Amino acid sequence: MARQFTESKIVIASHNDGKVGEITNLLSPLRVCVISASEAGLPEPKETGKTFIENAELKAKAAATAAKLPALADDSGLSVSALGGAPGIYSARWAGENKDFDSAMKRVADALLMSGQYDKTAHFHCALSLCWPDGECETFEGILAGELIWPSRGKKGFGYDPMFLPNGYTQSFGEMDPIEKHAMSHRSIAFRKLLSTCFQQ
Repeated sequence: MARQFTESKIVIASHNDGKVGEITNLLSPLRVCVISASEAGLPEPKETGKTFIENAELKAKAAATAAKLPALADDSGLSVSALGGAPGIYSARWAGENKDFDSAMKRVADALLMSGQYDKTAHFHCALSLCWPDGECETFEGILAGELIWPSRGKKGFGYDPMFLPNGYTQSFGEMDPIEKHAMSHRSIAFRKLLSTCFQQ
């Protein structure tokens, strides 16, 4: 049986304000005290994993060990079919040290154009890992399919949201109301699995 979360505090193992805000909103009904990695003064570990799961777990383990509290880490990114799944686990790195996602989105659009393919299908992939200070982890994945649009649309959301159009919708994640996005995103899919498994009490 999966380990149950029974503590009153949790660390969000991320320095990305957008991710921290989104995860905090998802946690809000649980009445758990949420602390961000920045608030806890935690350094950013190097993401040396080869998969979203490996990176989520190493970030969560590092934060849980340093803070001596359970930690929740997300590793997520955009995978483009015509680019062989890129940028994938390197999605944040495509934005550079300054986290310039306008440049990152243009890089994706340029790479797609250079590929000579008309396939604009893509998906957002999220691995969400809850780890305790003793090293035990419970990890879940969420995937949301869609297609890319260019030029990008909307100023809401963060990261690659303005160029991602989820299947069955006419608004990009950059145009969508955050509440609507949170309800159906790749992160919320993984989060629902986490809740049903580790927060049953």
